[in-house]
Amino acid sequence: MERLGPKLMSWASILDDRTREQAERTASMPFIVPHVALMPDAHLGKGATVGSVIPTAGAIIPAAVGVDIGCGMIAVRTRFTAADVERRGDLAALRTAIERAIPLSAGRYNTSLRDSQTVGRVEALERRDGADSAEQVAPNWRLQLGSLGSGNHFIEVSLDEQERLWLFLHSGSRGVGNRLAQRHIKVARAMARKVRISLPDPDLAYLVEETGEFWSYLRDLRWAQHFALANREEMMHRVVGCAQHWIGREAGVSETVNTHHNYTARETHFGTEVWLSRKGAIDASPGVPGLIPGSMGTRSYIVVGKGNHLALNSAPHGAGRRYSRSAARRAFTRAQLDSAMRGIEWRRNGAFLDEIPGAYKPVEQVLADAADLVGVRHVLRQIVNVKGA
Repeated sequence: MERLGPKLMSWASILDDRTREQAERTASMPFIVPHVALMPDAHLGKGATVGSVIPTAGAIIPAAVGVDIGCGMIAVRTRFTAADVERRGDLAALRTAIERAIPLSAGRYNTSLRDSQTVGRVEALERRDGADSAEQVAPNWRLQLGSLGSGNHFIEVSLDEQERLWLFLHSGSRGVGNRLAQRHIKVARAMARKVRISLPDPDLAYLVEETGEFWSYLRDLRWAQHFALANREEMMHRVVGCAQHWIGREAGVSETVNTHHNYTARETHFGTEVWLSRKGAIDASPGVPGLIPGSMGTRSYIVVGKGNHLALNSAPHGAGRRYSRSAARRAFTRAQLDSAMRGIEWRRNGAFLDEIPGAYKPVEQVLADAADLVGVRHVLRQIVNVKGA
């Protein structure tokens, strides 16, 4: 850990100047208590750094939560093994089944509610406070449930160190969460202009706890977090079904981890109750299970929190980008992507070039930086990778 300022601590051994400067601007906000914690995967974001943990007293910065509210990951361990995979053989059939079951890519959604489980999840969301806001910004939100998205969102089939088969996916609150977030970011900016608040970055505009706008945001934030959680559960239900059909028997799920990494929660740190925003960071309180995926083609990790109080009981959420998407496309080639994905079943598509492992920090270094934040329980190697272009 390195102290970068009076209110900024960093666990990132790889940290570029622009990311550090952005984190310093966030840490300079007057309501940060006690300090911002930068995770090992920290990289440049919108307003606040991705891979940062931001405790605030009496205010929340909507852009410090991000536009993919509730984004996170879910992993399940099945009773299937590498021997089952070898007997079945045709991994391409499993990949294409998953791609048929789940809408991929930005703007791709379901055409109807899939089954009774989907209907039940939708009805639960309809009953939650905040559903009216979702209806206003995205009337088709029900059809978004069970869709993946694009970018670094993924579905993976992996084997652990004991050759047990895991199903692992990463996604968030999709278009409805994005629109809710953008609505409240605009409100925060407008309020800052109205009272002539000087900000080091317009995207650090905040909402004050005494206002109705603050509580409206919290209502919609919580709804979107629940949508994201249900979205991952819905997709995993479908992925498990695909795996069962492919193997030919029940999966027998024995372990499930489902965690947010873009969210705000009320927590107590250093004796003070704060609004803790984790933007690209997971809860790593003592004994809490977590997920830290690598990039496309690399290892992923099932971890358990150590409860590091200086890190505000948090840990990284992934490898963290070193190259922007446009820079990655200039720096790497399709041949390099093919080489990185050797031995993994994937949809061979040059559109994924900006997701090449070289565009990210080495996940092994991120885990080394996080040694005092989490312990590793399982190491997963991909055998199938599904992404949206």
